[in-house]
Amino acid sequence: MNLSAPFIQRPVATLLLSLALLLVGALSYRLLPVAPLPDMDFPTITVQASLPGASPEVMATTVAAPLERALGSIAGVSSMNSRSGQGSTRIILQFELGRDINAAAREVQGAINAAQKLLPSGMRSPPSYRKINPSQAPIMVIALTSPQLSKSQLYDLADSLLGQRLAQVQGVGEVQIGGSSLPAVRVQLQPQQLEHYGLALDEVRAAIASANLRRPKGQVEDAQRHWQVQANEQLSHAAQYRDLVIRQRDGAILRLADVAQVEDSVENRYNSGFFNDQEAVLLVINRQAGANIIQTIDDIKAQLPLLRAVLPSSVELDVAMDRSPVIRATLAEAERTLLIAVGLVILLVWLFLGRARRALIPALAVPVSLVGTFAVMYLAGFSLNNLTLMALIIAAGLVVDDAIVVLENIARHIDQGMPPLQAALQGTREVGFTLLAMNLSLVVIFVAILFMGGLASQLFHEFSITLAVAILISLLVSLTLTPMLCARWLKAEPAEQGSGLVAFSQRANQRLLAGYQRGLDWALARPALMLASLLLAIGLSVALYIQVPKTLLPMQDTGQLAGFIRGDDGLSFQVMQPKMEIFRRAVLEDPAVHSVAGFIGGDGASNNAFMIVRLKPMAERDSAEQVVARLRRNLPLVPGGRLMLMPDQDLMFFGGRQGSSSQYEYKLLSSDLQLLRQWRRSVAEALRSLPELTAIDANDGSGAEQVRLVIDRVAARRLGLQMDEVSALLNNAFSQRQVSTIYASLNQYKVVLEVDPRYAQSPQVLKQIHLIASDGRRVPLATFSRFERSLADDRVTHDGQFAVENINFDLAEGVSLDQAVRAIDRAMAAIGLPGEIQGSLGGSGQQFQQAQQSQPLMLLGALLLVYLLLGILYESYLHPLTILSTLPSAGLGALLAIELSGGQFSLISLLGLFLLIGIVMKNAILMIDLALQLEREQGLDPLQAIRQSCLLRLRPILMTTLAAVLGAVPLLVGGMEGAEMRQPLGLAVIGGLLLSQLLTLFTTPVVYLSLERLRLRLRGRSLSRLERLS
Repeated sequence: MNLSAPFIQRPVATLLLSLALLLVGALSYRLLPVAPLPDMDFPTITVQASLPGASPEVMATTVAAPLERALGSIAGVSSMNSRSGQGSTRIILQFELGRDINAAAREVQGAINAAQKLLPSGMRSPPSYRKINPSQAPIMVIALTSPQLSKSQLYDLADSLLGQRLAQVQGVGEVQIGGSSLPAVRVQLQPQQLEHYGLALDEVRAAIASANLRRPKGQVEDAQRHWQVQANEQLSHAAQYRDLVIRQRDGAILRLADVAQVEDSVENRYNSGFFNDQEAVLLVINRQAGANIIQTIDDIKAQLPLLRAVLPSSVELDVAMDRSPVIRATLAEAERTLLIAVGLVILLVWLFLGRARRALIPALAVPVSLVGTFAVMYLAGFSLNNLTLMALIIAAGLVVDDAIVVLENIARHIDQGMPPLQAALQGTREVGFTLLAMNLSLVVIFVAILFMGGLASQLFHEFSITLAVAILISLLVSLTLTPMLCARWLKAEPAEQGSGLVAFSQRANQRLLAGYQRGLDWALARPALMLASLLLAIGLSVALYIQVPKTLLPMQDTGQLAGFIRGDDGLSFQVMQPKMEIFRRAVLEDPAVHSVAGFIGGDGASNNAFMIVRLKPMAERDSAEQVVARLRRNLPLVPGGRLMLMPDQDLMFFGGRQGSSSQYEYKLLSSDLQLLRQWRRSVAEALRSLPELTAIDANDGSGAEQVRLVIDRVAARRLGLQMDEVSALLNNAFSQRQVSTIYASLNQYKVVLEVDPRYAQSPQVLKQIHLIASDGRRVPLATFSRFERSLADDRVTHDGQFAVENINFDLAEGVSLDQAVRAIDRAMAAIGLPGEIQGSLGGSGQQFQQAQQSQPLMLLGALLLVYLLLGILYESYLHPLTILSTLPSAGLGALLAIELSGGQFSLISLLGLFLLIGIVMKNAILMIDLALQLEREQGLDPLQAIRQSCLLRLRPILMTTLAAVLGAVPLLVGGMEGAEMRQPLGLAVIGGLLLSQLLTLFTTPVVYLSLERLRLRLRGRSLSRLERLS
């Protein structure tokens, strides 16, 4: 049965079906979302809890620990990390790949509810959770500045107006606001006045809470109408609170202004934002999963004029960061690369065939296959991104292969005098099985990637399916459209009719064939030498794979840098601000920097700051890595502060967006926190001594100063005081306690109670505050307590409920990640970490180690699947080995290209190896399939059959290989947006194809003959045994 016959005999239907595929693909292309990388589902949930005024250790023990115990019982949690700072705790739960994030969120809420009874009673709100994807970076940052309005007023505008409007834009997932906090009324108590009037802090708190109410009042009515009852119980501004009566005794009225300074201020004084040289409030915008980044940003920009119109005239709204220009440039460059690849492939076919009509037939297979793939991409929910476009670029050199094989076979029959229609039917039938074996062996490799799991499976999911679909569509085109066109367009063209380009092509092909024939005969006469070269290729491939520098993914240039400013433990917000200013000015002075935005404080850490550095267009600057290196050299030395910079990446593994200052980190875990703190400085110094590492960021200080209050419980009890009264006193005085809520039409604002900061600049203030005993006596706190000074970390981190210390680092220039890992292992072995401490890589380093462990298994799994498929197709145990023998030379060529070019072997290079497995096997299949056919139909012996097969298949083999090479050549072009992701793939494919083509044209026939002799020998032994048994 000939599946192509109906399509060959019905040319109109075949042509219209092809046009329909083109039309649907073109429409789908316009609907595809745009993204830098595929949507990678790393199911991650963060749990946030706050207890204002609590120290990091208190947050870790009373909040983080109970939550971690409850959350740790959830099935499918692959990692759990917590970070506790001043008054806040954040727990990051990462689930196994493929875990349903919505189901996991329900279990997280259940665990939070279960832990609620163990949490401190003073928490104003229960812990909350948020679903995130750490692989998705913010798509835009908007800065609000004003020379007239305060930061709290700007924050109020952002929170009450802009954030709500932006969150409604299609594709926007979340809008986070930083750089200040909402307006609030701050009541700053004066200890001396409280003591003078004998007033307890808790009395003030209760008076404020009871005087500021917002409750329903009901209504009154008669037979005709009703009246809503309202009252002026809501206090909205500081002036109203000043007149609040706290106590009335013997006709004397004590007002709040008598014992406190009341002012309109902010909820949290310890954060601030900036944009270039101005104070600013920042709106950080994230997209929804699967949303079109370009369309979402365009929709946001369309809203900006409307938002500017409703803002006060003194407010400036600027775009501090915008991902779309780099993404547009990257994808435009990838699309240009795709068009260049298609053009080069078509030109190659024309040069080889020499005749425009014959060249046009396989050329038509390229647009039909590629454009048709867009339809499947849309139905599968894929996006146009770097990897799917790379798949199409590679496919441009592969989809033409099937059409070339069909055309060559049909044209050969036509040139031998067969009518075109009969030649199309017979020629397609002869190569049908070959095409099936070629394409299925390539597709099965990418199917293997999908089932391998881990990062590679997630990262290459869309790439693999896109390329597999393009290949399968090309198979359909080669069995339908191509033979139909051959039957209608081709005619016999004897060699002597050639002229011009045709004559040149014919002469070149004849010389090439003659030279190959001599080389083939020489190789067939020296089988031992050919087999030895094959074994040498295997050995060299293994040796080079071990030696070649390795990394996880190429460092991208996304047009922006991430900066982290870290201050010494215990530095105040006021001290950190000038340090941040020094770094900000230094970064702005670099000629490659377009703008700088960021904020200081937040997340319970007033000595930390975050910076977003937007670079100028790539044509106007050096690469992002070069800019970072220059900034590191030129940054000023700031005592007590340090700035860490790194190129921002589209794919981060718990790097900067999760509180780390680098992609790479070394983790120390132990159940003994004190032992861990004793060793962290030694480990940090050992890492600093390694030339392979740079920008070491470690919390190796002695800790922040803290005041520990030692209470004499017996004396307190004798004075009629309870411990909860003492705790309430300290909470009211120093925790910025939110004691009441002011309800407005658009938002809600807090009333914050604290001791006047002028009286709280030293621990001596503890001697000036007092409690009121049950009998009304004023009891100074110092009567039954004393305070001690000590040191403690300003943050406490856990990893899987173990205490952890993270040491962040970057790689020195020219150092690969595997070289750094080996250096770290040697350094840790030299210092001799105790058994109670476990050291391991985190972030990208951890992902790298996991990928390194799985790569050999992935390659072996792909080879096994290909062997099984070929064995089934050829009904043979040995012929698949002949086909697989082409792979060592391809791997050697790829690794040599990486080594000689000074590159590094990454997951993108690994993808190139998978591609090579399929591409070079196609050439072997072309040889072996025809040789078996000649043995079966013409009775040739194996030597004659393989020799004739190699000579007949030389031109299609060279054409398909060179088409694949030329399709990959544009990937090598550097200096353009996104080139760092494309170059490793092009390098691996081109290096592997060129070397394998040079070797396998001679080694494959020798291996075929050797295995044929082995098969005959084994068959002869089996026959002898059967004869003896009979």
